[in-house]
Amino acid sequence: MAIVENVTWLEALLGGGLIGLASAFLLLANGKIAGISGIIGGFVASKKSDVLWRLMFLLGLVIGGFIITMVFRDNTIIASAPTYPRAIVAGLIVGIGTALGSGCTSGHGVCGISRFSKRSIVATVTFILTGFVTLWLGF
Repeated sequence: MAIVENVTWLEALLGGGLIGLASAFLLLANGKIAGISGIIGGFVASKKSDVLWRLMFLLGLVIGGFIITMVFRDNTIIASAPTYPRAIVAGLIVGIGTALGSGCTSGHGVCGISRFSKRSIVATVTFILTGFVTLWLGF
């Protein structure tokens, strides 16, 4: 079960702002959209000239998360990790969803809405409603 403790609105605002700035920088500097499913999919099946930036982006996600966890040990976001079978099933479901939705929450929610994409607005509303229903049903 996920437990959120000691997280203030200011930290959430700063984190969201950094995500927005990083997404804008990637779009302006490279013309690329910071959608994680697209970055991973392109990393697996891309041209050699397109692999380095994808690798750096993915490493930055992992290393950045590790650094934040080490620096801010008092801010516990997840109190317990899911079991491996549950994590695998969840990952497969998310993968299927990103394929069906032509992208993930970061691609549609952060990058798509900021570009006024109607498809991304519909997708993001669908993500939010599905999350709400899932939480309401107690999954």
